[in-house]
This record gives sequence, structure tokens and C-alpha cells, in this order.
Amino acid sequence: MVQPRLPTLGIAPGDLPPYALLPGDPARAARIAQRLDGAEEMAKNREFHAYRGTWRGLPVGVVSTGVGAPGAAICVEEAIRAGAKVLIRVGTAGSLQDRVRDGDLVVALGAVRAEGTTPRLLPVEFPALSDPDVAAALWELSGGRGLPVHRGVVVTLDAFYRGVLDLGLDAFSRSGALAVEMECAAVFCVAALRGVRAGAILAIDGDARRATLGDYNPHRDTVRQAIDREIEVALEALLRIAGWEGGGKGA
Repeated sequence: MVQPRLPTLGIAPGDLPPYALLPGDPARAARIAQRLDGAEEMAKNREFHAYRGTWRGLPVGVVSTGVGAPGAAICVEEAIRAGAKVLIRVGTAGSLQDRVRDGDLVVALGAVRAEGTTPRLLPVEFPALSDPDVAAALWELSGGRGLPVHRGVVVTLDAFYRGVLDLGLDAFSRSGALAVEMECAAVFCVAALRGVRAGAILAIDGDARRATLGDYNPHRDTVRQAIDREIEVALEALLRIAGWEGGGKGA
């Protein structure tokens, strides 16, 4: 019997391997797929573009989440139903600290839930946390390559441009948050809710405190190079996690 396709991603249960990358941008999903051996496009629906292939022999899925927590939550739900068990967000973020500069990478250990989706799914007191092993793999592989990388808390926020109200970025910055983005909290919370593992690595594409006023240009070589580096790290992290799961931490 043919399995019905999932309503939003347009793929069927069993279509995705256990290991998957989740970029926000559909163009970045295609960019990742180009690195895979035997890559095939499975479906395109709205902002959700799905691919699969292999990386150094490991079957890998790639699905774009689009922008924002609602779409990311839908994507993670259906990716899990399609077979994903380890998910890594491969995204971009705006810096909230002077030491976190353009082109740097950030491994998110947790996310402030400053968005409207996850409070509908889990109590507000429940933290949005990365899986520790996924975060460790991303951190170790970034550091091992000598890349400029930071780890800590990021902020997941629904709004991008500032309106009449203050977005609260200065308070988050003073609290020690490294960067702000729009999907991590949803990815982490849905993963926790469904019993799978998730993490995130982010390329810094500007200073969020200026970007909310319109001073934002992510289309620069520094950012493109950082995205290339985070893709490589994320793929290698999936391979390392698969080795841990297959043969223990020493594998």
C-alpha cells in the first residue's frame, strides 16, 4: 500500500533518512543537496523543499523550513513523521554581542522562546534546549577546523523589523544572548516533544541591533563563506553522531 504524502512537505513517511539538515532558505537546501552524492529532489511545496542523498556514505535528508517558528514547527513535525531522528538547523542569525562578528559561527545551546508558536505546544517554563551530543559535535568540529565559533543562548523572535514597540534586543544582549534568529526554539521544542534530537549552527550575517532599523545586507562574501563552512560542519556532525550511535562515543 502506498503511504499517503504528508500534507505540507509533500513527502511520505519513510522518505527521509534518520539524519537531516534543516536550512531556512530553500536556496540553501539546494546548495546543501549539491554537496551530496546521488542527491535527488523529493518535493517542493511553498517554502518547503526536500532532498535526500548521501554524505561520505551516510544517507542524509535536507528540508528547508522557511522563515519563522510556525513553518519550522510544521517542517520538524512532518520531517519526523517522514523518518528524521537527528535534525540540525543550518541557519543565519544577527549578532547581539560585539565579540560575535560577521562571518562567525554560533552553536546554539538553547533558545529564548520569544515567539508565538511554542507556547501553544509546551508550558512557557519548559526550556528550548539543543541536544547535548548534537551541540558537542557541532562545537568540536567547528573548533577543530579553527573556525571563529561561539556557543551559548540565542533568541528566537517572530519580528524582524522594528515597529513602534521595542523588540527587546538590548535586554537580551545584556542578558548574554549571543544572537537572534527566527526558528531555533520551534526546532528544539518540537524535537523534545516528539522524542528526537536537534541542534543548530548559525552563520552571523550582521548586527541585529542595527538590522531592525534597516541596516542589513546578508548578501556578502563573508556571509556566503560562513554558510559554506557551517554546511560542512553540520554534515560532518551528522556523520560523527551516526558513528556514536552505531559504535559508542569512541567510534
